[in-house]
Amino acid sequence: MTENRVRVAHLAVYDTLADWEYGHLAVELRTGRFTGVPYEIRTVAETLDPITTMGGLRVLPDLTLSDLDPADSGLLILTGSGFWDDGGGEPFLDAARAFLDAGVPVAGICGATSGLARAGLLDERRHTSAAPEYLAATGYRGAAHHVDERAVADHGVVTAGPQSAVQFASATLGLLGLATPTRLEAYEGVFHRADPAAYPILMAG
Repeated sequence: MTENRVRVAHLAVYDTLADWEYGHLAVELRTGRFTGVPYEIRTVAETLDPITTMGGLRVLPDLTLSDLDPADSGLLILTGSGFWDDGGGEPFLDAARAFLDAGVPVAGICGATSGLARAGLLDERRHTSAAPEYLAATGYRGAAHHVDERAVADHGVVTAGPQSAVQFASATLGLLGLATPTRLEAYEGVFHRADPAAYPILMAG
């Protein structure tokens, strides 16, 4: 990918996709308003049939998993959905493994963290989720690496619980090298803590 091309992030979409979990991240990537580096957001699904999110929005995928190539992407985003707790999502986990093998980051929030755990992708990485018990139920072997934080980035994987969409965005932007820790702290100050003192720091660049 040449530097003059817009960078691309792929958002996995499927029925009952949790609308609130990817919003902050998608907006900051697409606009680049606080990073100066805009991304194109492309949706990827198992088929090109429309999916319906948890909030009732109908989304028409841009491409299928069979056409997804990590070499054409800078990030794969996996969000919550009812199918993760039913043991589903294997094709998306295969994609996540391919991305990580290619050195391309994966960001998973809420139920997607259980999928990543089932796939063994959290066994050797620091990570978090809704609760340690939630991941323990998957039978994974990474419990010793679970940490009590809102979002965690380690060895190319970002994880977060469903209550941490702002921190999920911040940790992912940090992993991608798009903002300094000071600016990311200000981002969380504005959008999570409603701290007016953080606003000028965020806008200062």
